Amino acid sequence: MNSDDPILSLLDRASTIFDEDISNNSSMLNDLVGSSKILVIGGAGSIGRSVVRELFRRNPSVLHVVDISENSMVELVRDLRSSLGYIKGEFKTYSIDCGGREFEALVKASYPYDYVFNLSALKHVRSERDPFTLMRMIEVNILNTIKTIELTRSENLKKYFCVSTDKAANPVNMMGASKRIMEMFLVQKSEDVAISTARFANVAFSDGSLPDGFRRRLDQRQPLSAPSDVLRYFVTAKEAGELCLLSGLLGENNEIYFPNNQQLQPMSFSKIAVRFLESKGYEAVECSTEEEARAKVSELATQNKWPVHFTESNTTGEKPCEEFYTTTETLDLERYRSIGIVKNGHQQNDDVLVNFINEIEKLHSIGVWQKDQLVQLFQQMIPDFNHIETGKFLDEKM
Repeated sequence: MNSDDPILSLLDRASTIFDEDISNNSSMLNDLVGSSKILVIGGAGSIGRSVVRELFRRNPSVLHVVDISENSMVELVRDLRSSLGYIKGEFKTYSIDCGGREFEALVKASYPYDYVFNLSALKHVRSERDPFTLMRMIEVNILNTIKTIELTRSENLKKYFCVSTDKAANPVNMMGASKRIMEMFLVQKSEDVAISTARFANVAFSDGSLPDGFRRRLDQRQPLSAPSDVLRYFVTAKEAGELCLLSGLLGENNEIYFPNNQQLQPMSFSKIAVRFLESKGYEAVECSTEEEARAKVSELATQNKWPVHFTESNTTGEKPCEEFYTTTETLDLERYRSIGIVKNGHQQNDDVLVNFINEIEKLHSIGVWQKDQLVQLFQQMIPDFNHIETGKFLDEKM
């Protein structure tokens, strides 16, 4: 893919980063997918859709897709039919919750799967703004992962893949910490079934992301707002799907894949906002307050200009720049051209993991809990967890 791709241009890149690694392993990937029965959980989200597309184009023997969002699943099917058409194998979608009894029944009624890709996740740092959404994040990111591993494990299962995040490396927010704890459980479960995962950057313009919000704000004639001092690594949706595909099919047990390419440089959200507006024919005009930005939309739009409001970040859980691995992790940087691999994962203590589950179940049984209790429990799991708490949250900003 070249620089004509609009998202790549916004990211200041000339090409996608995994092309060579995909090409070098193309025959093996095609053979594995073509002969396999595959389940994708969370397949209608931004990353899930990309993984499903990569699998679908390689003609799997069986491809089942599960997602809780009925509308997103409908759009997934329409998109596949309108772009790739049909496959000879069995393709079915199920609008169900992977944490519910319907998912259990599906797994029992279906073939034993060869590969399971779990892309289900609560991905927003803002999920820790209240104890109720935070507990839901624990359910989705940790407990449902454990449950789906246990439900889909069989003699046929060659690999269980679960998506992680760069925020799991030296986490400063509860979302990243939840994924690091998930990785700890994956190490435990990898003793019984082969498991691999991937940490990757923000998926540019994915559903619910800040760049996706830029598009929506422009469509609704509203100002753009972004932090000016937060740097993030960005990949495209296609790249996210390719990284998951490579890790899920070719990764060895207990390996974590991550992007390792010189093209991938951190960018600020404010810079992407300015470039996005330029791509739409508008000049960004910085405003000193949200009120000023809201008031100037109509006036500036007639001049091919658009109001923006950039501020320094002061919200809970924001790290100045993310990282893909820690100094204590063993790396393999030679196997692929543009992918690095964490080899040793996390050291984990089974007693600590059991205590975590027991404490969560205890809070469930009581029926009420506070955020501080969950933060303390996470800090017991991750002693070096440097939780950044400011008392301010993204929902309080434009």
